[in-house]
Amino acid sequence: MDFDNVDAAGFGRSLTGLGLNLLVRDVPREAAFLAAVFGMRAFQVSRDFAIMQYGGQVFQLHADATYHSNAYFGLLPEIGARGAGAEIRLYDSDPDQAVDRAVAFGRDVSVLAHPADKPHGLREAYILCENGYAWVPSRALLG
Repeated sequence: MDFDNVDAAGFGRSLTGLGLNLLVRDVPREAAFLAAVFGMRAFQVSRDFAIMQYGGQVFQLHADATYHSNAYFGLLPEIGARGAGAEIRLYDSDPDQAVDRAVAFGRDVSVLAHPADKPHGLREAYILCENGYAWVPSRALLG
């Protein structure tokens, strides 16, 4: 699919399976963070919307204002973290590199847990973006 040029209706009709839509305060800034730290590709980035691609998966970023008529809008906190309780795991991202890039990105990014080998067979880290979402870059441990 041509994510740079697909219209909203065409994109919507193409979605299948499980979808992820993150509500953020600043779409261009969140898209820049995801591209810089995790190497994601961003399409049709505007102040209201972006299509994000990670490997073969796509998801969406929407600005708060786009939800003004949505029942969910009233539940959004005006300040503070939003993603408590959700982990967005990126199994094809090197946690050591992602943490280095997150630190370099700097702006309102927190490393909650530095890269470590875990007993469940992954090396992972926890990076919190300014919207409060926990991004977990992970790689399988060898052997």
